[in-house]
Amino acid sequence: MAFTRSVALSLITVAGSQAYAAMAQATQINTGGEAGAYHASFCPALAGQLKLAQFDYRCVPSAGTRENIDRITANPRQLGFGQLDVFALESRLLKAEGSLTLVRQDDVRECVFAVTRNKQISNWGELSVNAGSLRYILPPATSGSAGTFQFLRTIDAEGLGRSKAVTHAPSTEDAIRQALSAEDTASLFVEFPDPESKHFELVRKLGGHLVPVIDRTILRQEIGGTKIYYPQETEIESAGWIQSARKLATACTPLVVFTGAADRVHDETARKDHADLIRTVAAMKRDSLLPQESFLDRALKRTKELSAISTERALELTDQAREKAKPYTDKAVEKAKEIGEQAKQAAERAGEAAKPYVEKTKEAAQKAYDEALRLGKDLIDKAKPDPAQKKD
Repeated sequence: MAFTRSVALSLITVAGSQAYAAMAQATQINTGGEAGAYHASFCPALAGQLKLAQFDYRCVPSAGTRENIDRITANPRQLGFGQLDVFALESRLLKAEGSLTLVRQDDVRECVFAVTRNKQISNWGELSVNAGSLRYILPPATSGSAGTFQFLRTIDAEGLGRSKAVTHAPSTEDAIRQALSAEDTASLFVEFPDPESKHFELVRKLGGHLVPVIDRTILRQEIGGTKIYYPQETEIESAGWIQSARKLATACTPLVVFTGAADRVHDETARKDHADLIRTVAAMKRDSLLPQESFLDRALKRTKELSAISTERALELTDQAREKAKPYTDKAVEKAKEIGEQAKQAAERAGEAAKPYVEKTKEAAQKAYDEALRLGKDLIDKAKPDPAQKKD
């Protein structure tokens, strides 16, 4: 009897431990690198507001949006931060769109910047049409910046999609340094638009310049009816004693908070709790989720959404660059088609020229085969016992 009670208590203890582990795993907010803004700034604010609402969630670092999606696909009760463009790309690649729920978006946006020292490239159209001849050095492969670059490649097949030489540096700073070491290199990074950014300062110091990442195709992108990019004007250098602030119009993507779809939580009580969590986070006031830090204050105060007129002006520059390059692009396409047709015709001619030799080879092979059969038959016939010599 004592043994039975001991086993029962052990089973209860194990079950309790497993349930606690599952609950602890469920109540986590997946962020990004420990030193990044998601983990160090935004997550503590969200976790604090959740605690006030009687939800005990903790911030857990990760490799970025993709890993956050993987974790939430495995455990739908978790929360995650991410860039909306990378979220759109990765959820499509993983076929996880229906299993995820966007809880919040557009509290704040991160902006996309390209960088090069090539003075012939000043807008996205020029950078895109030259993509095939440029080398791209990007931040680490797991970074949001690398995810944004990949997303832009998928929507610009005739431009950035032609890029072939793409490598990754250990950090954004390293990527910028390498990209500014030659005329035929460029980089792309995503960050909150802070005029005091160390990356902006590094670009100026190394003699490079920022290229706005904006065109009509980029601004048309959506996920579930939600725009992925917004045209914004942001300060890239603060005003000085004898100069006004320098500004740049580029595309910016919202920071999002996402979780698993409520119908993916099997336990009824847990499913109700999860639905309540989603409603609670969605209803939180924007100001309560913004970290009270100087860099974000600067970003919000010095960044504004572009008017329709200003947006059109920015887009026209890209359109003009693409139109200017179109004759060369068309010629290249036609030349490629011409070379392809010539190769096809050459192959056909070679096939026709080879036919007589092929026929002769086939005839010779058939003769050899027939001769081998004849010889084999003769040998078999000779090996057979002669019925006339059969003994009585």
